[in-house]
Parts: sequence; structure tokens; C-alpha cells
Amino acid sequence: MIRRRWTCRKYCSTWNFKRVAGTTGAIVTCPLEVVKTRLQSSDGFYPPPVNKEFTSGHVTCKSFPKPEQRRRLCTGGYTRHALVALSHFGASTPPGGSPHRYSTPSVLQCIRYIIQNEGTRALFKGLGPNLVGVAPSRAIYFCAYSKSKVAFNAIFAPDTALVHVFSAFCAGFVACTLTNPIWFVKTRLQLDHRTNKITAMQCVQRIYRQSGIKGFYKGIMASYIGISETVIHFVIYEAVKAYIATCRSIGGDDRKTLRDFLEFMAAGSFSKTIASSIAYPHEVARTRLREEGNKYLTFTQTLKTVYSEEGPYGLYRGLGTHLIRQIPNTAIIMATYEAVVYLLSRHFHQRSLAVTNGNGSQFYTEAKGKRELA
Repeated sequence: MIRRRWTCRKYCSTWNFKRVAGTTGAIVTCPLEVVKTRLQSSDGFYPPPVNKEFTSGHVTCKSFPKPEQRRRLCTGGYTRHALVALSHFGASTPPGGSPHRYSTPSVLQCIRYIIQNEGTRALFKGLGPNLVGVAPSRAIYFCAYSKSKVAFNAIFAPDTALVHVFSAFCAGFVACTLTNPIWFVKTRLQLDHRTNKITAMQCVQRIYRQSGIKGFYKGIMASYIGISETVIHFVIYEAVKAYIATCRSIGGDDRKTLRDFLEFMAAGSFSKTIASSIAYPHEVARTRLREEGNKYLTFTQTLKTVYSEEGPYGLYRGLGTHLIRQIPNTAIIMATYEAVVYLLSRHFHQRSLAVTNGNGSQFYTEAKGKRELA
């Protein structure tokens, strides 16, 4: 009973750390996520508009230097997408005719562009839904993972790699299904280029008016495909960690040093880089599917459209920003998680030994006393 109580305390402490770490990571890396999302979108980052009235959402006739353009705007008939396209007025289209032929701006250029045209607060668009979704997403994931692991242990050999892979897929499937509306709203907010930004509730109401409940699940197939990234990451991480443990097991000492945690960071960075590079096109497809408009309909059709219009490079737009955001975050989280688990394990193990030895000594003393009295 005592061991079970200590196990529960250990799990709760680990869970509280992961929740705090996830929340802190979401706040710190939010500007990079906004940049990544916009690089993945069909609009992307282009040279700044002639007038800031484009990005503020209040377009006037004076924003256009040519009289014919003023007449066309004042007569109406422009859709939202037309205004977005006109917001890039002044940028010459390169040979080939596609605006996506521009060289990708650096992360600092993107952040500077957002601050100049939308303000500093725009770097944290979508932070509210992100913070709201961190805790329930992790809770649902780990709950589904533990239940799936119990079920698959009864089918396959217990605690094997196959059990972990299937459990991770099931947990990711359940978490994506239940939390997809939160991430959908977050992406829509991050893609909003206006300075008079809308709130999350206004975004929810707008999506519901346009598409109903079904609209919140647009791009869910891309999220299901993205489960493979987590599976690949943990499979590679566990393999690398096992290999390091095998190389370091000569001395037979299970105590961890700074070198061990640096190796955990390297293993986490290595596995995350490979997993993200392999599965990254699903992120581009998911962002395109969550945009407003009807150009992108299904996951396969989106990949084909992006590939035909922008080439293979289009499927990896924003990958550099994604890796800059994910690799340090993953390295720190994995190393800190391993440190917390190690410290808690040693702490509770020592207390367990102390209680066990104490009970054994007391029993031995009482038995000796009875023998002497006899």
C-alpha cells in the first residue's frame, strides 16, 4: 500500500512538471510558432505592403496609387482572398509567375515584419487556445496511452516495442480527435494578419457560422498522419538511449552525471530532427487545410496541389523555423524529464528501503525478545 501511494506521488509530481514545462515552452516559443504557421500557409511572408492599412483590415481607396485600381476597389466585388493578394501590391512577380518563388526570409526578418505591421502582440496570436489545450491534450494522451498499453500487453508480448508503438498510435488518435478544434482555432488566429485581431470566441463563432461543427475538424486527417512523428521520435530516442546505456554499463554504476543528461539532450535532439524531417509535409498540409477558402479539400489533394504549384520545396516551407523551435525545446524537456524521473526514483527507492529495513529490524527485535522470554 505504501509503495502504491509513493508511486502515485511520483507519477503526479512527474505529471505536474510536464504540465508546467509544456505551458512555459508554449509561451516562450509562441512567436516562432506564429512564424512557422505563416510560412506554411499559402500566403506566407512577402515584402511589406505599401500601406499598413492592408494589414490592419481597413482598406481605403488611397492605398492604391493607380486610378483604375481605385475604381475597381470602390465598385466592390473583392473577396477576402483578393484583398490578401492586393496586400502584396508593389512586389514584382518573379519569372515563372508564382509568388512562392521568393527566397524564404529569415526568422528575424519575419518577426520584424510582424512587429512593424501588426504590433508586438501579434507574435502571441493563438497563445490562449494553445495554453488551454496543453493540459487536456497531455492528460488525454497519457490516459489513453496507459489504457492502450494494458490492452496491448494482453495481446502481444508485454512491454515490447510493438506494444509501445501501438499504444502511442492509439493515444495520439484519441488526443487528436478530442482536441483538434482547439488547435484549429489556434491556427486560424495565427494566420490572421490584421492588427485589430479577433478573439478566440469570435473565431469560434465565425467558424461555426461558416461550416458548423464539421468545420472544426478540417485537417484532422493530417493530424492523424502526424502521429507518426511522435512514434518515430520516441522509437529513435529509446534506441539511442539504450545504445548509450549499453556503452556506459561497463562500470555497473546506475548513478547519473551531467554527462548522462547531456547525452539525453543529444539523443532527444537527434531523434526529433529525424522525425520532424520525415513527417514535416503533414504540417504544411494541415495548415493549408485550416485556412479559409475551398482550394484545399483533402489531405492527398493538398499535398498534390502544393507539390504541383511550389515543387518539393513547398512541402518543407517553415521547416527551419520548426526545428529551431522544437529541437532545443525537446532537448531540454527530455533531459529535465529524465532528471526528474531519476531524482524521484532514487528518493522513493531510498524511502522504500528505509521502511523495509525498519520493519525487518523491528520484527527481528520482537522475535528475539520472545525467544529470550521463552
